[in-house]
Order: sequence, then structure tokens, then C-alpha cells
Amino acid sequence: MTTEPAQSRSLRDANPEPLIGKGWVQGVALVLIFGFLVLGILVFRTYSASMPLPNKVITESGQALFTKEDVTRGQELYQGRGLMEYGSVLGHGAYLGPDYTAEYLRMATDNVAEQFRAQGVAHPHERVANEFRTNRYNAETKTLVLTDRQARAFRDIERYYANYFGEDTTKYGLRPKMITDKAEIHDLTAFFAWTAWASAAQRPGHIYSYTNNWPPEQRVDNHPTASVVVWSALSLVALLGGIGVMFAIYGRWSQKVGWHGEQASTLSFREPGEVSLTPAQRATIWFFAIVSVLFLAQTMVGAAAEHYRADLSSFFGLDLARLLPYNLARTWHVQLALFWTAAAFLAGGIFLVPFIARKEPRRQSWLAYGLLGAVALVVFGSLITEALSIYGVIPHGSLLSQQWEYLDLPRLWQILLIIGMFLWIAIIWRGMRVRLRGESKLNMPWLFLFAGLAIPVFYAIGLLASSGTHYTVADFWRFWVVHLWVEDFLELFTTVMVAYIFVLLGVVRERIALGVIYLDIILYSAGGVIGTMHHLYFSGTPVEHMALGAFFSAAEVIPLTFLTVEAWAFLQLGSRQQSGDDKPFPHRWAVMFLVAVGFWNFLGAGIFGFLINLPIVSYYQIGTALTANHGHAALMGVYGMLAVGLAMFAFRYVIPADKWPEKWARLSFWGMNLGLAWMVFATLLPLGVLQLFHSVNDGYFEARSLGYITKPGNALIEWLRMPGDIILIVGGVLPFVYIAWTALRYFRSGSSAEELPEHPLYTETTPAGESPSPARE
Repeated sequence: MTTEPAQSRSLRDANPEPLIGKGWVQGVALVLIFGFLVLGILVFRTYSASMPLPNKVITESGQALFTKEDVTRGQELYQGRGLMEYGSVLGHGAYLGPDYTAEYLRMATDNVAEQFRAQGVAHPHERVANEFRTNRYNAETKTLVLTDRQARAFRDIERYYANYFGEDTTKYGLRPKMITDKAEIHDLTAFFAWTAWASAAQRPGHIYSYTNNWPPEQRVDNHPTASVVVWSALSLVALLGGIGVMFAIYGRWSQKVGWHGEQASTLSFREPGEVSLTPAQRATIWFFAIVSVLFLAQTMVGAAAEHYRADLSSFFGLDLARLLPYNLARTWHVQLALFWTAAAFLAGGIFLVPFIARKEPRRQSWLAYGLLGAVALVVFGSLITEALSIYGVIPHGSLLSQQWEYLDLPRLWQILLIIGMFLWIAIIWRGMRVRLRGESKLNMPWLFLFAGLAIPVFYAIGLLASSGTHYTVADFWRFWVVHLWVEDFLELFTTVMVAYIFVLLGVVRERIALGVIYLDIILYSAGGVIGTMHHLYFSGTPVEHMALGAFFSAAEVIPLTFLTVEAWAFLQLGSRQQSGDDKPFPHRWAVMFLVAVGFWNFLGAGIFGFLINLPIVSYYQIGTALTANHGHAALMGVYGMLAVGLAMFAFRYVIPADKWPEKWARLSFWGMNLGLAWMVFATLLPLGVLQLFHSVNDGYFEARSLGYITKPGNALIEWLRMPGDIILIVGGVLPFVYIAWTALRYFRSGSSAEELPEHPLYTETTPAGESPSPARE
């Protein structure tokens, strides 16, 4: 008996006809065209109507105070020394240090008020407010005039920052004598002063400031605008209406959408030792092993960064800030979180391709190992240069200096990372090119490739946010990466990978999986594309960014509600077993991690995300613990759990069945989820609510101050997080590292092949009188 060549089988399996109706395709096209058309209009408005950056700032008497170049250098210094990973500007950044916009505005108004009192004005509030709200910017000459009182305040604040950043102490969580150069202090103060001016000066033709009256500051009559209140209310209407429509549609067509579909045949899943793997698939085990180590490192530096909020002065007797200051710990914590989850996605894609194509090109594993080396170079190279940048060894504004938050890795490493991701998509294409021949571009093989291609494309957009780019413009492009890349296109690739895993396991037809994918694109993109603007309410953009961002970001909760409704069906798919022999379903814990993704998607991204996305809430809480609450629950709960689930799926096929550490897998699952839940509910959520209350009641500046954050009651709440961190690290991450080590020990065990059978992961057991019904149907 002769075996049909794998290439012929792949060509035979190719389906030139789409397995999905044209209505789905038209729906996706309309949603994406509309979303990006609106974003295109907002791009124009961002460049044409953002808060202006004057060429020069002078006093009433004509003396030069600072220039555009000074502001730009100050912004580069702010990033290069990691201050965006310590405090924030216009609400965006880290949460231990102050918001420098709010801090400068408070110090400047208090300074001017004292000057008025010295002149005999007993109650100077009205004069102070008028002085800061009057817009003296000349758009024709691009010159900003500050009053002599504001100029004096600038010089006094400059001396304050010289003392603050030049002090030989670690009491703020920063390294001693962090910035001592007078010119650098001048530039940094100019950057803060510019953002504070824009936060109070009225936008021409309106009665609110360039930042929609943010931050809340009574001294300059910064209060919520009508838009902040109205669009918050309309967002709630959009959410309730959207959920109602979704349930109506789901009730009408529940048997045609979501994770549904019956099989005529029963399945016998191949045990790990029965599944042949290709060399490239075995190479991905090294990826996942490194992922586990990076995960452990990320949680350790995260615990160190958290300790600063519980005890700023000492790390159990050690002056940690001299070695690992807070801004460096948080930089590494954020970067490693993105690195290990992204690396798991790259490995997951490479691992699935041979199962899809059922044939691996020669030397594909060489490319996989080459990609692994490139990823390692970018990871460790960027971590080292970030430390050198924060310590001032590398000059700010250079290719090797730190950049914007979440895009912290220096410019050189950003470029190399993008090249690496395009190399990854080339590996994916090379592995699937035979399978793609003759296949409709609307079917799953092409969707897998397109979804993967979107990852480097949308990350590359972040290059438009250089360290010297106008703050508002940079924030716009930065959140294309933070939001569109993470919350839309990574979500799409996630759905495609998960759907393909179930197709490969034979528990769902490809037609059903395609319906889930297209529905996912429509639901996520309908709110997610334009909803990106919910990050830009107070970044100096015109008010339409708030209106559209608030309204459409409310719609982002709708698909998460749908996923919650579908969770039971999803779990049933994953736990489906054959009837006819005693082989169990081999991927219980991989599927459990995927179920956890659905739970945290709804809670972390949905509920906690919607809580802070309402403009009226965001107005008071941006940059507080509620933001961190959403970030941890969404990033770790969704992408972290998915990354671990992908690793568990791959590990199951290289670890012999009798060596599979079932107890360690169970411990890892519950340790990660219980630890994350403890972290959220014991510390981040209650502390965020208290901080929000304090911001509304006493002031945003007060709520962000070290004095409030380090209060004994708040410090106690921070200490309560320690058991959750221990559970997460010891009970969740360390068992995962052990499983990865076990997989690495056995990654060459079992049979290897470059050609795989028609159904590599299962066989069909058809009852008498019935014919097989393949999952591709």
C-alpha cells in the first residue's frame, strides 16, 4: 500500500470555496471600513487641533523663559530617565510618583496666590483662576506669553525640582542624585509647565481647557465639562442597548452562532506518545521554557515594585532603590509582561502550523531557532539599555534611550523587534504555503496568516510615537499599539488560534469555527477600533475624541458579555471525550486556562475596564490604583492565562504520558488564578476605590501624592497583597517553570516527522451504520 504524498493531501484538502456566507464577510468589511475611516478623521484632528506647542515662551516684559526645543528635550529626559514609569503627565504613566501636570499646576497656582497676597489681595482665587485660564498664545507667531507672576512661579518650581531630583536620598523610590544638571532640570520643568499651561488655558472658542478641564483643580476652576457628564450617560445607554440587542440576536440565532455544532462521529484523541511532532514544533518548547523564566522574572520585579508602595523606605532592611529604583523595577515589570506573552504567541503560531499544513518544509526548525535567538537579543538587549538609560549612562533622546510607557524598549530594539515579528510571519507563511494554494482567502488557513500578519503591522505603528514627537500626537499613536494591537488584533489572533486548536482536535467543524472568528471580528472591532480614543480624553485632543471614545468603548463590553454566555459551551467543547475506549481528553488544563481567559476577559477587561472608561470616572481616577486594577486583571488574566494555556497544549505532546505532572498543572492553574484574584480584590480594587473617593472629595493632586499613598491605612492594604503575590509566584509560576523544565528534558522524546497524517490529533470512531463527518465540513 502506498502513502499519498503530504503535498497532494494538502492540495486535495484545500477548499477554493469559502465555508462562510458572504454576509459575514460584508459585516466585517463594513465594521472595519467605518472604524478606520473615523480613526482617519481623528488622525487629522489630532494633528490639527491638539494643544499647541509654542516655538517660544516669554514673559510680559519680553524675557525668554523657554522654547519648543527645551520642552522637547525635557520630554525626552522624562522618558529616558524612566520618570514615566514613576509618575505621570496628563494622567498617563506610573502611579507611585505624582502626576507632574497636576503637581506643577498646584505649585504654580499656590505660588501666584502668595504673590497676590503679598500685594494685599486677601482672597486671590478669582484673580489666580483668571490668570491661568486666560489664553495668551498667539497662533500666528507661535508665541506664548506668561505673566510675570507665572514666570516667577516657573523659576521657583525649577529650583524645587533641582532639589527634588538632585537630593542624595532614596526616600522617593528613585536613585540618589538622579538629575543634577541645571540645563536638564530647566528642560524638564519646561515640559511640565507646558502641559500644566494647556490643562488650564481655555481652548479658543470654548469655555474649557485644551485638556477638557483636566486635572480637577479648584484653584483654576477646572471642573467636569458638560461633555464629560453627557457622554458618560450616553455610554451607559449604549452599553445597555447593545447588550439588549446582543441577547435578542443570540436568542434568535443561538444555534447558528458561537461555540456550537454536533458531530456525527465520536472521537478518540491520540495520546501524547502517539502524536508525531516536527522539528520546528520541538524547537518551540525552548520558546515556552524561556517564556516561563521571563514570567518568573516579571513577577519578581513586580513584587519589588509593589513593595515600594507598602514600605517606601526599606525593602526588609535593604535600601533597594540604590540598586533597583522603582522606575527601573516597573519598566522591567511592564516590558517582561509584554515580552513573555508575545513570545508565547509566536511559539504557539509556529507550533500549530505543521498540524494545519501537515507538512513541514526542510530546515524550518533552523528558522525557529534563529527567531528564538533574535527574540532573546531584543529582550535582554532592551532590558540592559533601559537600565543604562535610567541611570543616565545613555543620553536621552538617542536610539538606545528609553521611550514611552508600554513602548519602553529603546528605538533600536523596537525596530529589531518588528523585524523579528515579520520574520515570524515569514516562518508561518513558509510552513503554510502549500496548504494555502487553492484555498479560499476567507477560510481558516488564510485567516490564520492574516491575523498573524496584523501583529507586526500594528505594532510597527508605534514607531510614529518617537521620543521627540508632540505629546498629544505621540499618545495617539502609542495607544494604537496599547489598545488596537493588544485589545483588538491580538484578540483576533487569539480567537483564530483557539478556534484552530478545537478544529484540529476534531471537536468543532471548521465552518462553526469560522463563524466564531468572523463574529469576533465584528463584535470587537465595532467598539474596539474607535474605542481606542477612550485613552485620550485628557491628552490635549479635541472633544470629539472623548465623545467617540466614550460611546464606542462602551460597546467593547458587549462581546465580553457574549463570551461569558458562551463559556459553558466553550468548556463543553474542550472537555468532550470519545465513547468507545478509555483514552481521556489530553488537554484538560490547557482548556481550563482558556476558560480562565474568558472569565478574566469579562471581569478584568469588561467590568473593570468599563468602570474606568466612563469619562466622569476617568476624570477623577486616571492614573490611580483602579487603572492598575484593570491592567493586571486584563493583561495577566487574559493574555497571561492564554500564553500559559498555549504552553500547556504544547508541553502535553512532548512530555511522556507517564511523566506528565498532573498535580503540578492543577497547582499552577489554581495558584495563578487565586493569586491574581487575591491581588485584585484584596488590594488593587479597594485601594483604587478609596483613591477615587479621595480624589473626588479632596482633590486629584492630593490623591496622587506620596503622603496619601503611604498613609498607614493604605500601606496596610498594600501589605495585604503579599499573600496573593506568594500564591501567584510560589503556587502558580514556579510549578509552571517546573513543567517547562520537564518538557525541556523530554522535548526530543517521541516520534518525529516532517509529514503528518490527515487528522494528527485524533481518530474518528464511527458507530455502525453511520458515515464519518470530518471536522472540516
